[in-house]
Amino acid sequence: MLRKVLLAALIATAFASVPASAATRVVFIQVAPPELRQEVVPQPRRGFEWVPGHWGWRNQRHVWVRGSWVAQRRGYAYAQHRWVEDNGRWHQQPGRWMRTARDRDGDGDGVANRVDRAPNNPNRN
Repeated sequence: MLRKVLLAALIATAFASVPASAATRVVFIQVAPPELRQEVVPQPRRGFEWVPGHWGWRNQRHVWVRGSWVAQRRGYAYAQHRWVEDNGRWHQQPGRWMRTARDRDGDGDGVANRVDRAPNNPNRN
């Protein structure tokens, strides 16, 4: 019994010491990003989606991050990186995959709306 309690305490301590992810930290800056650069979009690649370049923020200045290929995810669409202005301060919303309307699960029951017989009732599907 004592061994289980010590193990649980050790696990809880380990998780408590994990720092928050830098990806969730929002940094506000006073400098607006420059205009986007023109990039040559490569030929399409099967199973991949091209993500255009964007301005990032590193070492107290804007730096260009080149475009790249990302593997497609079925039922998702890629939302591009973008800078958002809020009362003269700027912050970046990173690119991310978002569910398409077709595969959205409005009631959170784990069944996509397109195949859910009761898409607004979490107790039925």
